[in-house]
Amino acid sequence: MHYSLGIDAGGTYTDAVIIRDFDGKVVDTNKSLTTYPDLLTGIRNVLDGLDPTKLENVKFTSVSTTLATNSVLEDTGYPVALILINETDIPNSSRIEHFARVNGGHNSAGNEVCPLDIDAVESFVLSMKDKVRAFAVSSYFSVRNPDHELRTKQLISDLTGLPVVCSHDLSQDLGAYERGVTAYLNARLIPITKHFMDTVTGEISRRNIDSRIMMLKCDGSVVGIQEALIKPIESIFSGPAASLVGASDLSGLESCAMIDVGGTSTDVSMMYNGLPELSDSGAIVGGWSTKVKALKMETSAMGGDSHVWVKNHKINIGPRRVIPLCLASTIYPEIMIKLKKGQVILPNHLGENLQHTKFFVRTSDRATDLTPNEQELFDRIGDKPLTVSEIYWNENRFPNPAILDRLIQKRLIHAIGFTPTDALHVLGEYEQWDSEASIIGARILADLAGEDDYIFCLSIKKKVALNMALDLVSFLLDGVDKQEIEKILEGEFFARFKVDVPVVLLGGPVVAYVKELGELIDTEIVVPEHASVGNAVGAVVGKGVKRLEVLIKANYSESKYNLRSKSFVTFYPGGRSEFSSHHEALEFGERIGNQLILEYMANSGLDKNDVKIDMSRKDIHVQDAGIPLETRLSFLGIGEAIR
Repeated sequence: MHYSLGIDAGGTYTDAVIIRDFDGKVVDTNKSLTTYPDLLTGIRNVLDGLDPTKLENVKFTSVSTTLATNSVLEDTGYPVALILINETDIPNSSRIEHFARVNGGHNSAGNEVCPLDIDAVESFVLSMKDKVRAFAVSSYFSVRNPDHELRTKQLISDLTGLPVVCSHDLSQDLGAYERGVTAYLNARLIPITKHFMDTVTGEISRRNIDSRIMMLKCDGSVVGIQEALIKPIESIFSGPAASLVGASDLSGLESCAMIDVGGTSTDVSMMYNGLPELSDSGAIVGGWSTKVKALKMETSAMGGDSHVWVKNHKINIGPRRVIPLCLASTIYPEIMIKLKKGQVILPNHLGENLQHTKFFVRTSDRATDLTPNEQELFDRIGDKPLTVSEIYWNENRFPNPAILDRLIQKRLIHAIGFTPTDALHVLGEYEQWDSEASIIGARILADLAGEDDYIFCLSIKKKVALNMALDLVSFLLDGVDKQEIEKILEGEFFARFKVDVPVVLLGGPVVAYVKELGELIDTEIVVPEHASVGNAVGAVVGKGVKRLEVLIKANYSESKYNLRSKSFVTFYPGGRSEFSSHHEALEFGERIGNQLILEYMANSGLDKNDVKIDMSRKDIHVQDAGIPLETRLSFLGIGEAIR
């Protein structure tokens, strides 16, 4: 009997599932803490908890990861130089360190408007070859004619042998700078993604698993390793995509909204007729505007591991993530003693980092490039968790909260604190770890908030449910002011929001929020079996999906009263062809569109013999002319992975 393996390396947890191929049933699952920045330990831990006899018979593996997203957010990619051809509008806020603008480019018809300044390209490349690990190239209207990008790529390869990413290979959209940013980020991610995939394939091989390996993209489709290594930028937000695909599969619903409550955030997205809803604009990550087609998504920084803290009797949740007390106390038992002992923090000193229930402990990461103040504070924090009172115990003062924040952001220290997960432990609705630590923490914070322990935890639970409802309705009512939505959700009215599609919940203890969520919105709420590992399910059940456009444009002679066609140009990904008639151009466009989709499926390790291709056509006419001025062919190919 053959099985398929799904792995999702998320920001907080790494999940794995084994699915039986003949009926698609989930037969084994496991969950482990993600180990960052080296994900290998977390992957090994999660695989160690799966049935080894089933692992031996795995023939198909697919992974999703937040690695690309985290790398962009944390600015940890490899150095890259960007060449912009005939592009003058570069924002002053651009964070690209190495770039050059050279003459060249084409117009919307694909005709050269300026010769490529090959000497300027050569000079810049030679000055950069020892400073960078790759190059990115974006030319004006390269989606109409990629000649200048291709010539530049060839020259760079000849001069340096370094990888080169061309913008026309990543997007068909106009906007040379945004395509340039996409190519730039893609080039930065290639070495990181290669290391990750080498890690996964190495671990699969080490366990003697004879399996094909795929990767999930940010549009919810799967792709082979080689394609994933060429276009790693397409794996940003693959975690939320995996959750959505998993929610649809586990619930059996082809159309549904999904709320995924993770450790760090809450994500909302939607599946319609078996395909994820995509954003009309490109993905925006870490302030970078790209041309990557990704999920349409609503995200908020509130999850199961968000820090709960109290100031001026007010309960706050997040935005920072901490290790829950219930989990931390199983790793560091001394936390129980310190919680019971308590500490003195004056009300005017309280803040997110200065809390009676917060602890700090070192990570395994090596400290480099610290300021003197950061180094001094870092040296005082060791391998055992300390309260804020203990860090400067001999000086009778508290650490600087801003410096603590910087050390957390640099992943040099972990923060431990009370979370919504702890609140559910106190309420008896989740029993994964040590409830005693949660109960003590709740008692301390409830006293600061002036509430009963139970009421305090119930308030936290209701706040999380309200955030889930707010994200859901904001996603569905795109363009409506979020504050107005929140007023309605929080108010006492004889009306409430109704959602016309089922809402699937994913995440560890999401079943605990069903009642509160149902009181806020009128909808069918579904919590499928294996909801806690839905993202790993989505990683392995995803299909191959390819979208592309072919544009046919007429070249007309200019006349005040008449339009006479000279020729018709068919633009397609990677090329252009010219024809004497619209009929010939259309026939070629239909043929090349189908051919490119089948080639993509084959190159991506998908079954090209099991591909469904849909094509839609849109014509634009001028005056009463019978022949269209422009014809746009949109292709959608859906294929199955070879298992």
